[in-house]
Amino acid sequence: MPTNRENEFVHLIQQHSGIIYKIINLYVDDEEDKRDLHQEILLQAWKSFARFKGNSTFATWLYKVSLNTVLTFNKKAKKHNVLSTGNNLMEDNTTVKKEQAEVLYYLVKQLNEVDRMIMTLHLEGYKNPEIADIMGLQVNHMNVKLHRLKKQIIEQLKNEQYGLA
Repeated sequence: MPTNRENEFVHLIQQHSGIIYKIINLYVDDEEDKRDLHQEILLQAWKSFARFKGNSTFATWLYKVSLNTVLTFNKKAKKHNVLSTGNNLMEDNTTVKKEQAEVLYYLVKQLNEVDRMIMTLHLEGYKNPEIADIMGLQVNHMNVKLHRLKKQIIEQLKNEQYGLA
């Protein structure tokens, strides 16, 4: 019979399952690796759930666990190019918005692992102090990194003449 803590964990994971899928899709291409990584993230989250004290939101904590698990997985799988393609950060019914989202997603995926996660968290609506906490950075450093990343992506958009800037 499941305990209250187990039920709480399952409920929170179900509520925030999109976080896991977004991170996996940003870092892994192979479908089998995605399934394995999903299970590994759930295992790591369950193992460390007892240490979750609520100092941050569950979503922030889950991002951190998921990101750390994915980065560890990628270090072990260096022999593979783990960029995925064809997924949208944002879904919309209009063709133009879909194309814009695909271009943005493509550019974000070209960033290194740390910058990619920073930009993903920003696009998800996390505030800079929350991103800094997840990434283990100072808030001022986070502000500077994010500002530079935005400028970099805008420049890429202009240089590639995607018509979005």
